[in-house]
Amino acid sequence: MDKVSVIMIGAGNRGYEAYGRIILKRPDIKVVAVAEPNDIRRERFAREHNIPKEYQFKSWEEVFEREKFADGVIITTMDIMHVAPAKAAIKKGYKVLLEKPIGVNMGEIKDLYGEAKKYNASITVAHVLRYTPFFQKLRELLKKKVIGDLVGINLVENIGFFHFAHSFVRGNWRNKDTSAPSILAKSCHDLDILLFLVGEKVKYLSSYGELVHFRKEKAPSGAVERCLDCKIDDCPYDAKKIYLVDYTGWPVSVISEDLSLEGRLKALREGPYGRCVYFSDNNVVDHQVVSLKFENSIYATFTMTAFTAKITRKINIYCTHGEIYGDLDNNVIEVKYFGKGKEMISLNLPFRDMVGHSGGDEGIIDEFVKVLKGEVKDTLSNIEESIESHLMAFSAEEARLNNKIIDMDQVRKIFYEL
Repeated sequence: MDKVSVIMIGAGNRGYEAYGRIILKRPDIKVVAVAEPNDIRRERFAREHNIPKEYQFKSWEEVFEREKFADGVIITTMDIMHVAPAKAAIKKGYKVLLEKPIGVNMGEIKDLYGEAKKYNASITVAHVLRYTPFFQKLRELLKKKVIGDLVGINLVENIGFFHFAHSFVRGNWRNKDTSAPSILAKSCHDLDILLFLVGEKVKYLSSYGELVHFRKEKAPSGAVERCLDCKIDDCPYDAKKIYLVDYTGWPVSVISEDLSLEGRLKALREGPYGRCVYFSDNNVVDHQVVSLKFENSIYATFTMTAFTAKITRKINIYCTHGEIYGDLDNNVIEVKYFGKGKEMISLNLPFRDMVGHSGGDEGIIDEFVKVLKGEVKDTLSNIEESIESHLMAFSAEEARLNNKIIDMDQVRKIFYEL
């Protein structure tokens, strides 16, 4: 079996726990180098993938000082660091798998897109929901028109109360000034999947939302700045309940390289994950609604909310002769035929032990391997496909902040003329 080789740029949660572990299970792909500034993360990754010392880099810049020595590059750095290594990679002739979002503003995304066209580069953006059996089945049902013509979609991203507190109140995506608005950082996935299902571009867009709850004035009486010092025993966001448990996978694995009890206590005492959710420096919205009119008069709404018990995505699809309900986390699809009863759809799950994004992480690595082997050229989530959802996210933020309806044709015109 031919084995392709990749370089991992970033050995944090996505690089190490998601893609890195999937790659270790596959006989047809190998990570031959890693770039990561954190010594512990870099050495841990290199140890598991048997990477020699001379191919362990402290920065992505060091990687691209050398002549091309692998087939592809996987970029899993922080959002604000996506574009620069991607540009360097394509100039060297690497095929790229790039974590979403592509970038944090339209200017840098346009810059990367221009470079990709100049070098005829292959960039696959990690819109992994397109690769899930769940959403692929929904798209198949809509294309076959099993319940008539599509009229509308209502998609809800249930982020989960503890996930939002972890990632968007205490964590790396808590502040749009150092990351991106949550509608981009978290939910460009969802805007993209609406495009994937509808098969048309958006004509008009509006949005409402705000930081409803995780603010100082919402703090319960007696709350203090650190959970370790707090006497409130019934707070669902208590860091002690989330991180000092008999489990060290995600999200616990993110707070420290030392996952012993002592290491985690130190992280909660000194780091961002031990802060009270009401006294953090977060400024991204925790509840937002986006309304969309597509070019073929199909309408959709998307809700992103922190205030759910479980992490999943739920969808209602409305057609002229029936409706569909789906729950991604439970892999449930129910088709109701008007006047004819209902049907539960059994999904084809091609990947064993699916973990990441209901099989989406496994699916995108599978397709990236095919890209590296030359078996596939245009991926489901190439950069051209992926730009549209980013324009939608930027527009949703503008609509939310300025209480306006956005004409997406004008947005595209501005973007492609930048």
